[in-house]
Formats: sequence, C-alpha cells, structure tokens
Amino acid sequence: MDQSVLVIWVFLRLTGLLLNLSQVAGNAEGDALYAQKTNLGDPNSVLQSWDPTLVNPCTWFHVTCNNENNVTRVDLGNANLTGQLVPQLGQLQKLQYLELYSNNISGRIPNELGNLTELVSLDLYLNNLNGPIPDTLGKLQKLRFLRLNNNSLSGRIPMSLTTIVALQVLDLSSNHLTGPVPVNGSFTLFTPISFANNQLEVPPASPPPPLPPTPSSSSSVGNSATGAIAGGVAAGAALLFAAPAIFLVWWRRRKPQDHFFDVPAEEDPEVHLGQLKRFSLRELQVASDNFSNRNILGRGGFGKVYKGRLADGSLVAVKRLKEERTQGGELQFQTEVEMISMAVHRNLLRLRGFCMTPTERVLVYPYMENGSVASRLRERPESEPPLDWPKRKRIALGSARGLAYLHDHCDPKIIHRDVKAANILLDEEFEAVVGDFGLAKLMDYKDTHVTTAVRGTIGHIAPEYLSTGKSSEKTDVFGYGVMLLELITGQRAFDLARLANDDDVMLLDWVKGLLKDKKYETLVDVDLQGNYNEEEVEQLIQVALLCTQSTPTERPKMSDVVRMLEGDGLAERWEEWQKEEMFRQDYNNVHQPHTDWIIADSTSNIRPDELSGPR
Repeated sequence: MDQSVLVIWVFLRLTGLLLNLSQVAGNAEGDALYAQKTNLGDPNSVLQSWDPTLVNPCTWFHVTCNNENNVTRVDLGNANLTGQLVPQLGQLQKLQYLELYSNNISGRIPNELGNLTELVSLDLYLNNLNGPIPDTLGKLQKLRFLRLNNNSLSGRIPMSLTTIVALQVLDLSSNHLTGPVPVNGSFTLFTPISFANNQLEVPPASPPPPLPPTPSSSSSVGNSATGAIAGGVAAGAALLFAAPAIFLVWWRRRKPQDHFFDVPAEEDPEVHLGQLKRFSLRELQVASDNFSNRNILGRGGFGKVYKGRLADGSLVAVKRLKEERTQGGELQFQTEVEMISMAVHRNLLRLRGFCMTPTERVLVYPYMENGSVASRLRERPESEPPLDWPKRKRIALGSARGLAYLHDHCDPKIIHRDVKAANILLDEEFEAVVGDFGLAKLMDYKDTHVTTAVRGTIGHIAPEYLSTGKSSEKTDVFGYGVMLLELITGQRAFDLARLANDDDVMLLDWVKGLLKDKKYETLVDVDLQGNYNEEEVEQLIQVALLCTQSTPTERPKMSDVVRMLEGDGLAERWEEWQKEEMFRQDYNNVHQPHTDWIIADSTSNIRPDELSGPR
C-alpha cells in the first residue's frame, strides 16, 4: 500500500514538473511582449489586456497565434504608442507580421529583429526611429514587405538587404540615409520612389550608345567627291521611296483611331516599375481570348475589365484602359502605376502587373473568386447562399481599414473617389478587398483637395463634390457611408424602381425616411430572413449616418470609422451628433419653415452622363 502511494506521489510530482516546464516555455513569448509593453507609453490603453500572469499571450488583443500557440502577428499600427523597441522582440521565433506603423516610437531598431527568420512583413513607418538600419535584417530571407519610411533613420543602406530574394515591397523614403543606393540583388527591382527624400547618392545613368566610326582623314579629295555624289543619289532615292510611307504616317496621325488594340506594338523595354511584372500585350491577349466580350467582368468610365487565365494557370482580372492621348500621358501612367504598387494592405486589391505600349494601357490584378459585394447582394444565383450578417460586419470593417490605409498611410495619399458596393471585392474567404483605385486621383498629403471632372456613381457622390468638383478624403467617407447602407438593406444607392412605392430613389433619403417613421424592420435586407443582431444593425446605421453628413468637416475620418466599428467611441459621437441635429432642426423650423421639400443630399437632378465611374 505504501509503495502504491509512493508511485502516485512520484507521478503527480512529475506531472507538475512537466506542467511547470510547459508554462515556462509558453511564457517566453509572453515575457518578450510584456517587456515591450513596459517600454511603451500607451495613452489609449490598447495594451490593457496584456496580462503577464497568463500561460501564453494568445488571448491578448492585437496578438495572433498559430495552432501551436506561437505568436505570428503583432498588430499595433496607428495606436498612438510612444517609447522604444526592446531587444526581446527577437525571441518571437514564429513571428510573421510585425505592424507598429504610425505611432510615436523612438530610438533605434534592435539588431535582434534579425532573429525573426519567419518574418514576412516589417512595418515600422511613420514613427520617430533613428540610428542605422540594422545589417542583421539581411538574415530575414522570407521578408516580402519592408517599410521603414518617414522616420529619422541615418547611415548607409545595408548591402545585406540586397540578398533578400523574397523582397517585393521596399520603402526607405523620407529618412536621413546617406551613401550610395545599392543596385544589385533584389534592389534591381526597385525604383527611386523607394529611396526618395534622403541624402542618398543617385546611381549613375546608363552609358550612352557608342558613336558610329568617323571616316579616315587620309581619304583623298577624289574619293570624298565620289562619296558625296553617291550619298546624294542614295538620299534622293530613299526620299522617293519613303514619301508614301511618310504620307501614310501623317494621315494616320491626323485621323482619329477607332480602336486602341495594336498587336504589333511592343512594350518599351526601358520602363521598369518596382516589383511589378511587365506583361506583353500578346500574353494578355491570349489570356483573355483576344479580349473577348464573353470574358468581361465589368465596364465603366476608365475601360473594361476582363477575366483572364495566364500561361501558369492562374486567374487574373485584366483592366484595359481607354486610350486618351495626352501630352505626358506615358509619364503620368508610369507615376500612378508606381504609386499604386506601393499601396499594399490585406484589404486593398494588389496590383500584380501592367502592360504599356504606344496604344495600350493595361493593369493586371488577381481575380477575386467571390466577385463584388454588389453582385453578392443583388446578382446572386439562387443556388448560392446570401451574405450572412457576420460576413457583412467583416466586410464593413475590412473595407474601412483599406480606405483608412489609402488616406493615412500612402504618401502621397490616395483618394478613391468611387467607393461603392460594386468596388468592394471579396476573396475566397469573403474578406473585403477595396478595388478600382487603379487610376484614382493621387493627392499630395499637403493638399486638401483637387479640382477635376466629377467621377463617381450617382447615389454615392458627396454633395460638395457635385457642387465644386473638389474631392477629399471626406468624399470617400460619404461613399463609404452609402456603401454601409447597401450592405444593410441590400438595395441600390439609386433605384428608380422605388418610385413605384412612392419612395425616394436615393437610398440615403429612403433610409432617413424610414428612420423618421421608425420602420426599422423594413430597412434590413430580406435575404437575411431575420438572422441578424438588431443592436449591431443599429450601430452600423449610426456609422453610416455619421459618414453621410452633408458637411464634410462633420464627417469622421476613415481611421475614426475603423475605431467606431471596433467598438471605440461610437456612442459618444452619436450622442453628440443627435444633439447637434436637434439644434439644427429647431433652428430650421424657426427660420426656414417652408423648406421641407429641399433634399440636400439628393443628386437626382444631375444628368447620368456626368456621373460615369471607373468601373
């Protein structure tokens, strides 16, 4: 009996020892992250859940783990953090994404980050980091995205970075870097935009082609005379035979062309834009079956989009732009394509490649298997289930994050100008991907607006954009608000069919009318069949109404929208808006008693041909 008790006692001690060892091993990453927390100022308490007493950090907010409880993501971008990075971060051996962008973090980048050999993305841009770029980062051979721009980094660019063959996106701009720009290894992919606003030495230009050999000075006068006569005869004959060709070229230039596809035209081999693949025109012609109408996915003001299959079997969306021959058009296209290629975010449609010839401008994107939100809401085959409420919530948050990235983290910032359900695409996991900003207007962050022809889709266009032609981030916010209403109601932003029920043709006006009459149940898409959370629907409607205020300065920023959708600050902002709205209504009743017929947000008086959009 005593022996049995001894065996049980030994077993329990061994079990406890094993448990303690597993806790120690599991806490190593938690200790590293907690060390980082203690070195950061956190005015918004985003790290409040980082509790060091837990077995592992996988339950902490902003931390993602794999099935083995190893930390794979740390997402702390735009969190208003201060302080410095700690060497202990190098202990996160399975970390793939370190997102600390747009904070106020200072100090040096720890050399120990070179130990994170599984790292895919290192985003430390828009901080106050100083000192050199660690040479140890060259050990991160799986790194695809390295963005250190808009800091105060100094010294030379480490040559070790050129050995990272997986590197796709590099941004070291707006620092204090010096010395030469490496031109070997993976750096052959990148163009000056990756290194702009530094004190770097520009690589030498390619040497000019050798001049043809000059005739020998020892030639006799007789030979010179004979050569001159022969040359004159040859020139005259050449001119005689070339005259018809010259006339033909002149005639074609003065005659407007009705088509813009030109098979013989080859791409300019001198143009290399970043990490993008340069497709040949023939390759895209074969992929899309000669741009067959059967493969059209969409069409709009900028051209048509075709479904294509490349030689490797991958599916792509090929956007064939309308030909507009303007002076400097090639340079503008190159600049915009290069800017677009730098906008990389999980909720943005990634530009895969391009094609440029004298007659063609083509952009190539990944094919989105589940189409657009609009097609899923209104063109869904009966055999496929509707978008359920959890998916719609994820779409709302994902698309808001994508737009916030365009506004706050692209330099120069990108204004979409046609945010709508048709331009929010869905990947194989129904993750929202903001698309069709391929030729969106690019704005310098110092500008508050641009003046241009109004582009957009009726029902989504902000009133100030219609009246002045000036777009800003807040015009995108307005379009996003209308898109939220599309998600909730399943209806179009502009639909003449609603006239049959004496309803407003504009979705925004129709929703406001139902809210005024407290017909909440009529708002929600019937395809949901009542399977939704009423409180969450109400919150999304509140965000939509805040986004679609007639005055742009009163609308929230997209980064604020993201926070509200994550549950931070919506109640306070909604209460403040209701008080202001009641004050405005009281003021209007006293000073403008007969203006109920005015609809400030309506665009029904605008001709449809003025509202062509990029799809």
